Amino acid sequence: MRKVCPNYDTPDGLETVLEVPIPEEMFVSNNTSSWMNMKHKPHTRQHSMLAVFGRRNTEIQLLLGVIAAPLIPLPIKPNNDNHSIKDHPIEASMAKYIVKQYIAAVGGEKAVGAIDSMYAMGKVRMAASEFSAGEGSVNNKIVKVRNLRHGGGEVGGFVLWQKRPELWCLELVVSGCKISAGSDGKVAWRQTPWHHSHASRGPPRPLRRFLQGLDPRSTANLFTNSVCVGERTINHEDCFILKLEAEPLTLRARSSSNVEIIRHTVWGCFSQRTGLLIQLEDSHLLRIKSLGSDGVFWETTMESSIQDYRIVDGVNIAHAGNTRVSLFRFGENSESHSRTRMEEVWTIEEVDFNIKGLSMDFFLPPGDLKKEEEGFGIVSSNVRLPFRVRNDQPYRVNGSKVVAIDVDECDDESSSDDEDSF
Repeated sequence: MRKVCPNYDTPDGLETVLEVPIPEEMFVSNNTSSWMNMKHKPHTRQHSMLAVFGRRNTEIQLLLGVIAAPLIPLPIKPNNDNHSIKDHPIEASMAKYIVKQYIAAVGGEKAVGAIDSMYAMGKVRMAASEFSAGEGSVNNKIVKVRNLRHGGGEVGGFVLWQKRPELWCLELVVSGCKISAGSDGKVAWRQTPWHHSHASRGPPRPLRRFLQGLDPRSTANLFTNSVCVGERTINHEDCFILKLEAEPLTLRARSSSNVEIIRHTVWGCFSQRTGLLIQLEDSHLLRIKSLGSDGVFWETTMESSIQDYRIVDGVNIAHAGNTRVSLFRFGENSESHSRTRMEEVWTIEEVDFNIKGLSMDFFLPPGDLKKEEEGFGIVSSNVRLPFRVRNDQPYRVNGSKVVAIDVDECDDESSSDDEDSF
């Protein structure tokens, strides 16, 4: 990971220190332009992004909107349950026992409890891998877009800071496009180059990335109220499956008059051999209401494989993994159904705990933050995903707007009918 960059304006000048470390791939061959674009246009708006990224414009927006900074279903509260495991129903008792085994596997209560704050820096590669339209109809079309296994996709880096589950900050740069997100304990927010800073509905929730093997204490506190729903073999590992549902009150707080959050469920898969979390899954379903119909449904499913655990200051932290996302639009007739699949591979390059000088000021939201008003960012029911797929037939899947669905966010201010082709 590159932490400084040559001064392209003044060859004899000092190197530029990067706020977000950049993978070396962004500095080789033609990829240097990605750094130049970010350097000179860090807050470019939609009209200029098309010129910067060309055909990748809508794909990058979709990837960052869906994969970059998703939140978990509900706020995490400290575990103050002093009751005996035997005082709970068998499914809940089993879950609490599995969580205790997990705490022991990551280093024990003392090591985990000694963590006051943390920092992580890593590398990501993400891509939209497949698009299909008309699912369930005779005109169903499936188009393979990219494959991360063959070196495709958009490359970037990220930095994470956290003081408590509700105090966190993320900065992520992918192919010269930066997204920032965070929470000050009162409101969770995000900022992208194509949209003003805005807050999520409902109570602030932690970033999903922390539960991908980086924050054992938050993981334990989240699943302590779960239930054990069975066993499953994942990558030749026998696992216990813990399930947690967002409460109706939380879902209503995140809904609006135009968007209804129907459900949001998370599953944790804990290895029976090691006790570690090796897979995190979550699925949410929302309905976008429209007059004269039942509306359009969007179902987003994420499945993260968590790998490469290493000891850092006595705590077992995951240093690699991958996430697969399915974004499914349905309702109305089968011709309008569509599914987009996305992938992300990440590695953690640096992790440190108990960061000196990390104050509350570091987590303040941007000055231009706007609270979501009722109906803000709602996608109209006729929106399609941002791909034009061409083949031998005069068939085309047309994207009138970019849809960035993160449960309670639907970005309605993205590009219209550009000539992107994948």
